[in-house]
This record gives sequence, structure tokens and C-alpha cells, in this order.
Amino acid sequence: MSTPFPFTAVVGQDDLRLALLLNAVSPAVGGVLVRGEKGTAKSTAVRALSALLPALDVVVGCRFSCDPDSPDPACPDGPHEPGAFETRPARLVELPVGASEDRLVGALDIERALSEGVKAFEPGLLADAHRGILYVDEVNLLHDHLVDLLLDAAAMGASYVEREGVSVRHAARFLLVGTMNPEEGELRPQLLDRFGLTVEVAASREPDLRVEVVRRRLAHDDDPAAFAARWADEEAAVRARIVAARALLPSVRLGDAALRQIAATCAAFEVDGMRADIVMARTATALAAWAGRTDVLAEDVRQAALLALPHRRRRNPFDAPGLDEDKLDETLEEFGGRDESGPDDGAGRDVDPSDDGRGDDGPEDDGPGGGGGRPAPDAGPDGGDTGARPEAGQDGAPQPSGPSERSAVRAAEPFRTKVLSVPGIGEGAAGRRSRARTEHGRTTGARRPRGALTKLHLAATVQAAAPHQRARGRSGPGLVVRRDDLRQATREGREGNLVLFVVDASGSMAARQRMSAVKGAVLSLLLDAYQRRDKVGLVTFRGAAAELALPPTSSVDAAAVRLESLPTGGRTPLAAGLLRAHDVLRVERLRDPARRALVVVVTDGRATGGPEPVALAGRAARLFAADGVACVVVDCESGPVRLGLAGQLAGELGGAAVTLEELRADSIAGLVKDVQGTSRRAA
Repeated sequence: MSTPFPFTAVVGQDDLRLALLLNAVSPAVGGVLVRGEKGTAKSTAVRALSALLPALDVVVGCRFSCDPDSPDPACPDGPHEPGAFETRPARLVELPVGASEDRLVGALDIERALSEGVKAFEPGLLADAHRGILYVDEVNLLHDHLVDLLLDAAAMGASYVEREGVSVRHAARFLLVGTMNPEEGELRPQLLDRFGLTVEVAASREPDLRVEVVRRRLAHDDDPAAFAARWADEEAAVRARIVAARALLPSVRLGDAALRQIAATCAAFEVDGMRADIVMARTATALAAWAGRTDVLAEDVRQAALLALPHRRRRNPFDAPGLDEDKLDETLEEFGGRDESGPDDGAGRDVDPSDDGRGDDGPEDDGPGGGGGRPAPDAGPDGGDTGARPEAGQDGAPQPSGPSERSAVRAAEPFRTKVLSVPGIGEGAAGRRSRARTEHGRTTGARRPRGALTKLHLAATVQAAAPHQRARGRSGPGLVVRRDDLRQATREGREGNLVLFVVDASGSMAARQRMSAVKGAVLSLLLDAYQRRDKVGLVTFRGAAAELALPPTSSVDAAAVRLESLPTGGRTPLAAGLLRAHDVLRVERLRDPARRALVVVVTDGRATGGPEPVALAGRAARLFAADGVACVVVDCESGPVRLGLAGQLAGELGGAAVTLEELRADSIAGLVKDVQGTSRRAA
């Protein structure tokens, strides 16, 4: 077994270490979501924490890690005989992004349940993680239904497996840790809320600290055992402190003054629901226990707010997480004041003996990104922005780079858009846009199972087994069911698509008010794509060429950033934009053949520049029609005299055209057009 990197050897990352340690002291806090760029010790710190957790006493032979002092009375392996137990280390269980539902919650043998009445249950990862750590790397890429199951189990402390009326329940209490890179997409706000704490991490920009990261990483890679031995005393000290804090936790007193500060803080930041108040109370109590105190101080409440509230204030994917600390301090002072002495260092200078007086390890010195962003043993040499941005002037605004280019225009306010979908039935990743055959949804039929049976179609199974009962020796009541009789339910739900935006940024679109409306419409479509679990990409064209401004990604907020800084000007190379989009789709089909594409072309339909620009644009458009790609043209033409070029382009693409006004879900013009279209189809 490989030797993990010691927890106490992680350089900096105070908030990350503190959040993990608080959950180790009190798992009721609700877990940690770690957000940050790649190479910032997220995974290293989580894996290192498992070595600090105290060993467990478990019932001998129990697959569900029952505590011998208080075994689960409903344990599938029970009832347990008293006295027989063994001691083992706490487990770190990793949930792969591509795991199936049965791998997560366990699998029930439907055939044996129906034919023999036996609950033959194979435990899943939730059972393995009971009383340990369940770690989900890239949790934002996990399918939504798996995230729902995971967080429900974490909240209830139990997992339920239901298969056609046959159910199994087992205890599932674990420390839940998820890590994610925001560039690859955000979690839904309601899922963010289910994580107790969140931490933002970033690589340090201080050369001395980065040197120390590299030095320790290389030393560990050269001789892991010797490196771990050098940190053994610090590891033992933290392990003992966790044990002492757990023992002290029931004695910690959360007074009315602290509760009032917690309630006032959550109200001041307009946090939805009551979960934030409960998490803050548990976190503040754990902070006091970690500091060796039996009273919760105002500083505990302040630190709890910084860990528990930032991710609960996001209302949409374009909101940056964070907390106004001045407002937080004002609220705490108004409702009881702050204790200036405060507790000892949260993550503990004693936890990180590498400080050596080089300066404050707190988040203020970490540069943009905050969250205690120190370098980590696996940090890469670059932690900065991954996308190019236009040059900024002294006031920070994007500057034109050429005589025909105009500065970026701010987008108008987003609105709720009409549903744009791909026709037909797909089989792509679960989402909320287009019809698809999925594991979850309404039952539409039955088929023989291919591989393991996951969703039994009971009526079809009975119909398949009924004609063979006499041949199988069954003459009385009951039913003999064999494997050949089993039928898998086929279900229809919704899938997420690749929504590729092809945006005209030429001079004909550059009127300030017009471009603001166009950007507002694209921003609205991006928000809709976020809500429907789509991937998005952005191609822009102007001047003499087209550019892939954002390769297909799940991060719609990255697309919004690129859109906001989009300059305009020059001619309209419509054909170049379409050909660039066609090439992007070709590559994406190789990467993910099941994900269908929806191309949204935002233009007034004009094509200028180069020889025969209109004919060339028509030929490029017909490539999409030949491939059967679903296309929608958002017609941005304005003014009393309109040429209708966008409508002609939509015809070449084999798609539909909608105006900016018709794009609104509550648009009267769009409603009239829909009614007229329905009437024509009926006639």
C-alpha cells in the first residue's frame, strides 16, 4: 500500500485543513465541498486526513461496519452477537465519477427476491464508507441522481435500496468530502446547500512557499516512508487533538448570545432555509472543542460563517461565491460584538510546523481566490486564469485592439427563454432539455436486460413467466420466475445537450444598444443551459476569421465571462463562423457520440468579406442540414426595414428562426407565432 502524503506536511491551505478537521471532530457538520483550480492539494489533503482518524471497533464479519457497543438493529447482516469485535483503521472510500447507482447504494438480486423470497443484497460504496470518509473527486461532474442519493444518505445517516417493493436499509454515516474545479461546471444551488462547509483554494503566488511545496513533494516521491517518518510526531499530535476534541464536544455550551449571532448573520445575508443556521451552530461548537474550550465565542461564530455561508448565497451560476466580511463584522458587533482575543489559530500553527516565521498563512495574503490559498504538494507551476482575456486599460475595462474594433458592451439583464430542444429521442447524459432514453423517467415499455438488471418491469416479467408455469410444475398459487422471464423497464426522460453558440460580433451587430440586447439574450440562453444540465461552447466571428472563444465545457459561467468581454467590429465572415462550428461538432462527436448538439446562431444574417460571401455561407449552412444537426437562428435584425436574411439562413441550416422578442418565454409575439404554427399543422 502506498504511503499517503502527511496531512501536517501540506503547506498552507489553512481553511481547507481546518474544515476537514472540524468534520473529523464532528461529522454532524455535514461535510466539505472544496472548490479550486487544478493542482492545489485538494485530493492530497483529503486522502491524508484518513490517516488521522481514530481506529474503529467493528462487529466481526459485519459488512456494514456496525459499532459493537450500539449495533444497528436493522443491519442486513444482523442481528449481531454481543462481544465479538475487531479494530481496524477508518476507511477512505472514493466514489468514481462514472459509478452506477447500484455501485453507490448496493444491488439487490431481484431474481432471488422474486423466486425465493430472499433479500440477497450486495453492499455498495455507501456501506463501505459507514463511519469513515466518502470522497467524491470532481463532484460537479457526477450525475445529478447520484448526487441526490449521496446527499440524502448523508443527511439521513442511512441508505435505502428499493426494487419493486423489496427494500433494504442500512446505516450510512460518513464524512462527505467533495472536490471540484469550477472551470468544469458548477453544482446546482440546492446541492451546494447540502454540503455543510465550503472552501475556496488557490495556489500561492509567493515564490518561497511554492519552493517549499516542490521541496516537500520531491522528498515524498523519493522516499515516502522516510518522509512520513519525519512528520510522525506532528501527525500523532493532531490525531490526539481530534480524539480530545471529540471527547470534549458534548460538553461545549452554545449560549443564547451565540445563537442570536448565528441567526442574525444568516438573516443579514438572506440565506434560504434553516440549514445554514444549524450548520453554523454545529461548526461553531466544533471550533470551540477543537480549541479546547467549553464555550462558543463570537470568533467561533465568525469563522463558522466564513466556512458555512459563502456557497449558500449563490442565486445563479454567474454569482461568485463569497462573503462580505465588513458586513459580517457589523452584524456580529450589533448582535453581541466580537471577542478580539479569539480562539487559537483554527488550523493551528502547531498543525503546520513549516511556518518558520515567513509570514501570515491566512487568506489575506493569498492573492485572488482567497480561501487560504497556499500551494500544495501537488500544485502545478501555474494557477492562474486558463483563458485569454483582452488587454485592459488603467480602469480595467477591455480595450480595443484595432481601428475597426469596439470595446466590449455589457449584457442586458437575462430573462426566461423559450425551451429550445433537439428533435427525436437520444441516449445522452441525463439532463432537462431533449427527450431521451434514460435510467430515470417515465416507463415506456420493456425489453430483455442487457447485462445486470437495474429496473424491473414487473408486469412484463409476470406476462413472460405466466405461460410456462405448468411446464415448471406449478399448479397452485404463486409464480415460478426464471432469469429468462425478467424484463428490464425502458424509460424516457430528458437529456442534456451540447449547446454551441455561434455569435456574430461583426460591425453590423456593433450598435451599443443592439449588442447589449444580443448579449443579454445569449446570457439568458446560457442560464437556461445551466438549468438543463447542458454543455456549452462559444464560437465568435468578425473581421476576417472565426474563433473558438470557449471549447465545449460544463462551465456556463466561463462562457458568460467570455461573452462579457467580447469585442465587436469589422466585416461578417458568416461562412467562417459556421465552418468553425461544424469542425467543433465533428471533434465533439468523436469524444462523446451520445451527446447530441443544438447549434444556436446569433446573427442578423448578413455575410460580407471575401469572394461570394453569401453563396459560401449557404454552402456552409447546408453541411449542418446534411448532418441532421438541430439548429436555431436568433434573428438580431432590427429597424423598420428588415431583409429577412436570418430566416433564409435558418432555411439553409434546416432549422428555425426566432427573433429576440420571440425568444422570451412570456413573449406575446412568440405565443402568437406558436399558435399560428399549430393552426397550420392542424390544417
